[in-house]
Amino acid sequence: MATKAAPNRTVRFRIKRCDGPGKPSYWHEFDVVPEKNANVISCLKQIAEHPVTASGQKVSPPVWDSGCLEEVCGACTMVVNGKVRQTCTCLVDVYAPNNGDTITLEPMSKFPVVRDLWVDRQRLFHNLTRIKGWVPIDNTYALGPGPKESPEKQQVRYKLSECMSCGCCLEACPQFQLETNESKWDDAFIGANAISQVRYFNEHQTGKQLKSDRLDTMSEKGGISDCGNAQNCVKVCPKEIPLTESIGAVGRAVTIHSIASFFSRK
Repeated sequence: MATKAAPNRTVRFRIKRCDGPGKPSYWHEFDVVPEKNANVISCLKQIAEHPVTASGQKVSPPVWDSGCLEEVCGACTMVVNGKVRQTCTCLVDVYAPNNGDTITLEPMSKFPVVRDLWVDRQRLFHNLTRIKGWVPIDNTYALGPGPKESPEKQQVRYKLSECMSCGCCLEACPQFQLETNESKWDDAFIGANAISQVRYFNEHQTGKQLKSDRLDTMSEKGGISDCGNAQNCVKVCPKEIPLTESIGAVGRAVTIHSIASFFSRK
């Protein structure tokens, strides 16, 4: 992206910090001279190498989570200037092109803070186990080729498969709230990413062996009926996954499944 950013400019990073779980939050500001095409992560590395605030106070280096740095692992999600996004693809030349511009970084609020900008996303992965987000395969030897799928279905599922469990959709969702008590996770709203994965695995010719179990989970408390249809999720998804389409598709499937289950009871 061509951006007219001032060379040798100073950008101020305002970072919300926290020394550990349950401890109070506070703010530190750092001045950084970003390199051309720098992203937020590279600027955080500059700060970590020289952790001196704008007021001249030497402090501990800020802590964050990151991995691939190419928007695949989903680890570096933060709230940047009030909007959740992946910070590895957040270019400073775009967000702060002028001398003296400020970038504000905060951790996601829907997950417990481990320290500073690093949050514990364990609940997100727990929810994938709730919906049995895997393809069941028996035995330990080759079973031969699997069922054939049409190119059309492959294209639909490929887009759904791009979900990297970054948590952006959950941070933007008004129904998904912070819950630190693990015993309540199974009753809380499961979120758009897990709902979309239900659609992904249920449309897989082998994965749909667990279709009934997944739809049972979606029928329970915290499932599809808890979605308020705010549609914030699809707006912030960095992979542009059609989350609202998935929510609609799973909602219809749950309705059909519930009616069929009611009349099949003995």
